Amino acid sequence: MTMTRIPAVERRSALVAAALRVVAERGVAQATTRAIVAEAGMSLASFHYAFASRDELMAELIRHVVAREGAAILGDAEHTEPAPLRRILREGLQRYVDHLTSDPLREKAMLELTQWALRSPSMQPLARLQYERYHALAAEALGSAAARSGTLWLHPLPDLARLLVSLTDGLTIAWLVDNDEGATTALIDLAADTLAALGRPAEESPHR
Repeated sequence: MTMTRIPAVERRSALVAAALRVVAERGVAQATTRAIVAEAGMSLASFHYAFASRDELMAELIRHVVAREGAAILGDAEHTEPAPLRRILREGLQRYVDHLTSDPLREKAMLELTQWALRSPSMQPLARLQYERYHALAAEALGSAAARSGTLWLHPLPDLARLLVSLTDGLTIAWLVDNDEGATTALIDLAADTLAALGRPAEESPHR
């Protein structure tokens, strides 16, 4: 009876957190509505009060996780003083790794969601939504890095955003497999070097 008095926003948040745990620990196939509400300590009626369907919940889960990753990668929005491009990129990648290692189950759940969606034609829009959000986040991070460092990118920003997402995807899977801190550090150093080489100082003539 008390559950009906929980604000809708809190109810949705609790269900998203429960879905994340269930997907990470048991896989999407086992993340039924009943399993999710049991994990959240709610009733089925409470679920349908918060979400129209499990697909709506999964879409909200993707938005929630990507938003948290964005906050981790972008850091303090007020921290905008000038800095070298390579340092900004390296710091952003380190924040991503710190976010990853703080809760591996979160990234396992996102990988599971991607594979599940790709196997089901009706669910593929969820995979596209997930990566559209990743690419938008990467573009925002790279745009911010360019502005702070006084850099012009040598390639279109959408292409560079896809490259950054590909790099972090590989980094994520590698760390989940081997938990090798040294190898991960070397990889983000190399990724920062690679990305920094794809920009030039804004005041530098493009014809030099």
